[in-house]
Amino acid sequence: MLGPHQQDGQWVVTTFQPQSASVELLGLDGTFLAEMEKIHSGGVFQAPLPPRRRRYRLRCTDDSGASFTMDDPYSFPSTLGEMDQHLIAEGTHERLYDVLGSQLMSVKRTMGTRFAVWAPNAQRVSVVGHFNLWDGRRHVMRRHLGIGVWEIFIPGIGHGELYKYELLDSDGKVLPLKSDPLAASHEGPPGNASRVYRSSYRWRDHDWLRNRPQQTSLDQPMSIYEVHLGSWRRHPDGRPYSYLELADVLPDYVRELGFTHVELLPVTEHPFEGSWGYQPIGLFSPTFRWGTPDDFRRLVDTLHQAGLGVIMDWVPAHFPRDDHGLRRFDGSALYEYADPRMGEHADWGTLVFNYTRTEVANYLIASALYWVEQFHIDALRVDAVASMLYLDYSREPGQWVPNEHGGNENLAAVALLQRVNEAVRSRGAQTHAEESTAWPGVSRPVAEGGLGFTAKWNMGWMNDTLSYMELDSLYRSHHHDRMTFGLVYAFDEKFVLPLSHDEVVHGKRSLLGRMPGDEWQQLANLRAYLMFMYAHPGKKLLFMGSELAQPAEWNHDHEIDWRRLEQPGPRGVQALIQALNRHYRELPALHQRDVSSDGFSWINWQDRDHSVLSWWRQGETGEPVVCVVNFTPVVRERYRLGVPIAGRYREILNSDCDRFGGSNIYNPPLESVPQPQDSCDHSLELTLPPLAGIWLQASPIEHG
Repeated sequence: MLGPHQQDGQWVVTTFQPQSASVELLGLDGTFLAEMEKIHSGGVFQAPLPPRRRRYRLRCTDDSGASFTMDDPYSFPSTLGEMDQHLIAEGTHERLYDVLGSQLMSVKRTMGTRFAVWAPNAQRVSVVGHFNLWDGRRHVMRRHLGIGVWEIFIPGIGHGELYKYELLDSDGKVLPLKSDPLAASHEGPPGNASRVYRSSYRWRDHDWLRNRPQQTSLDQPMSIYEVHLGSWRRHPDGRPYSYLELADVLPDYVRELGFTHVELLPVTEHPFEGSWGYQPIGLFSPTFRWGTPDDFRRLVDTLHQAGLGVIMDWVPAHFPRDDHGLRRFDGSALYEYADPRMGEHADWGTLVFNYTRTEVANYLIASALYWVEQFHIDALRVDAVASMLYLDYSREPGQWVPNEHGGNENLAAVALLQRVNEAVRSRGAQTHAEESTAWPGVSRPVAEGGLGFTAKWNMGWMNDTLSYMELDSLYRSHHHDRMTFGLVYAFDEKFVLPLSHDEVVHGKRSLLGRMPGDEWQQLANLRAYLMFMYAHPGKKLLFMGSELAQPAEWNHDHEIDWRRLEQPGPRGVQALIQALNRHYRELPALHQRDVSSDGFSWINWQDRDHSVLSWWRQGETGEPVVCVVNFTPVVRERYRLGVPIAGRYREILNSDCDRFGGSNIYNPPLESVPQPQDSCDHSLELTLPPLAGIWLQASPIEHG
């Protein structure tokens, strides 16, 4: 109806300008061509297009005499190519973010923005913003029937412009204004508009990306510092640090502590601050809270230049019900399942993505790849995987729908995760699963029937060991197996050992707060637990604030308790973590075979009477490391321990060292003796400090 079209054998131009008293048709050079006739009182104007003229402009004048000149959006052709449309229809467009959403571009030598959105069940879709007074009649989009995509190129719309979509559902009802599902940037509440955004960032992490395959291999050390960006550091007035301010301080701090990676709680746009990002509404946009998308690129780039990998939590399991988001996007259950038994998470009050729709699966896969390709993220930690895998997750009988085989597996979600993992791996990045059940093969390759994740969070290890550490040492001997059971399945998957944000909120207490005893014993228990964790098979993860031994739970509205470093005890814990990370990185025995059974062997796992555990670790190269932890406040003198090789043993780390806040009970270098113990041919006689761990390494005896 609008723009240039043939009418009775003649080309005419029709435009809708409800704010104008008159409209003139101009040539591209501004020459007057025709006064347009007002053919409808609502503001519809029309004029014949002179022969051989296909390009024109419009001059609109209002009742006050004020005028402006514009290009007619309806004079421009579709910018969606046939291949793009084919891939969208097929659900295989891995660069969907280059096609849908808002794209700054030049069409017919005219700069503007192409908008495109998937809304197959809408009667009408319009782009609205300040540029058209949020009037949904002004920029109605072109519908591509075969793929359900609506699209328009609007000249003159540039970087930073705010916009939303106005949709009419299948009954003609106007829906609440919607944010763009593929927006690259968003406005904060209460506006919640999307923002046209084009990156101008120039990356400097080329060396990191070139070496990433070997840096992220599982035979390399992986010690992860988990961060919520909004509460790591704050200004005196309570404002959180921005992406740029974090780029100035976070990389140096994490590198000084010796971690190899930073893991970020979700930075994807989210409406509710208290969700910490786990209820996303913009899966293609870093949250506005801490800066622009290019500011976030700068943070990632700076971390890479500091030699640190970047992991980002990513949430394809569910989304919130906010009216401006994905819920009933075109008036129908589009992104979510229509059946509430499939589409609603009662626990979280959120909606489940409909993994059976090819377009929704495509949307999620493209989102995963977007962060890897456009923001150089090294690994995605996929949240709430169990809720995706099981149709009966947190549901009672009768509240869920079995799959086609009568089982409780969500086969479409399984297929999606496999596709995501394969796609991310093909880009040289990793995926980590937060998966809390015994689903087989989470970190097994897809070709071997697994889900294809690089690694899985070991939630069982975390729950068992924390429940043990909470016990008074008097009762630990009765629950010895909580510390050893994890080794029964430690190599069934490639594990990360997580002491994450989830373990220090909602009444669970901080890590220090979980430890029994007086303040000295609490600190000693925490140090012993960290020694146990770092010598245990599996990659390591600690949430921010744990290194400060803060007594209070994490609160996302406040920064972590940096004042703790004014006290010697917390400073000692921080120093121990620094030492643990250094030894973990430098000693092949502690990381090369983290996910392989031939890198671990018990020395004595049965000494429940003394609550002592001992084992040794071995890498592909270097000497083994002997690890012993005493989980009681009793000094164990003349404790005989079998050792794997004969030699002169020295302590390389002792959590009871006075610089860590301990009582400074240690062992001088010791020569092993040929006295059998613990199924070993040689042994040592040790003094075990209270509530402490020690690591020993031998210089082998040279023969001949």
